[in-house]
Amino acid sequence: MTQEASMSEVPNTPDEADVTMSGGAVYDGAYTLLIAEFSDTRTAQDAYEALKEVEDGRHVQIEGVIVVKRTADGQLEIQKATDHTTRRGLTWGVVGGAVLGLIFPPTILASAAVLGAAGAAAGKVGQLHHRSELSHELENAVEPGHSAIVALVSDPAVVELRRALATADAIVESAVDHVVAQDVKAAAKEAEEAEEAGAVAGASADGSEKQGEPERTDT
Repeated sequence: MTQEASMSEVPNTPDEADVTMSGGAVYDGAYTLLIAEFSDTRTAQDAYEALKEVEDGRHVQIEGVIVVKRTADGQLEIQKATDHTTRRGLTWGVVGGAVLGLIFPPTILASAAVLGAAGAAAGKVGQLHHRSELSHELENAVEPGHSAIVALVSDPAVVELRRALATADAIVESAVDHVVAQDVKAAAKEAEEAEEAGAVAGASADGSEKQGEPERTDT
């Protein structure tokens, strides 16, 4: 994949494939946003599972991850957004949804509306004023017909992380400053809490309806 930003090759190791890295805008280096592109969804999902295996919240710190696919008409479909919990108690899928909102305009997020907290987080972050910077730089990082892992990480150079993404055709990475990262996580937390509150309210309403039903007896 060709990007206007500077390009560098990732050194080969016995366990890693060639992955082209593209450096983006540099802020304070607090976090890095990665978009790892794959030619097919199955490979992207396998890499996602590999990330789950290596993430320990200490040596490998991954704030959020989501798997997406870009359709031929440019729409972005979310393929995987699980509840794998980060060390801060947030779930990967919700933070991943928030990161999507930071990069991609709502008009191309084809499946976000039906993904609960992940979709809500994407909508909240999409309203932030810093969205335009990263959107301009990264929204074309996934080609039509390809899949991708979108992740927010603390250190993109960790060997285990790079090995998990070794099957990617290309990886675009951009530094994200602390303020933007905190806005992303705040939006994710708000969306997650709203979904939990809605689930509790729904369960309470369902219980009330059952208690109000007249007792049935067989005749």
